[in-house]
Amino acid sequence: MQLEPALVTAGILAERDTILICQRCRQDRYGLQWEFPGGKVEPGEELEEALRRELREELSIEAEIGEEVFRLQHHYPDRFVEVVFFLVRSYRGFVQNRVFEAVGWAPRDRLPEYNFLEADRALVARIAQGEIV
Repeated sequence: MQLEPALVTAGILAERDTILICQRCRQDRYGLQWEFPGGKVEPGEELEEALRRELREELSIEAEIGEEVFRLQHHYPDRFVEVVFFLVRSYRGFVQNRVFEAVGWAPRDRLPEYNFLEADRALVARIAQGEIV
């Protein structure tokens, strides 16, 4: 197992009382589980820049990245990740699903009903309770 975690950024997009969530493709690792949009940080890339790029690639939006709201490290059986979550307060364009099985706006209080990636579950609970966003 690698010693240094893979660095990943993710965005929390809220619209009224809903949160944008994305379902991993069925053929992907951890297929059909839900997550927040984002991805790996490339060498030399700033966290916010990486998230802006990932949101453009995954959802076709130009996002204004807000403050960091949560950070975690998680050991999966096959990898070690550090995920940094940012609020996305606004964006230009229309959300288009370019890489996921599904994308949708879920009511905040119903987020725990979705099968989220293991690493995201503590954050999901806090968002559902209104502690974040």
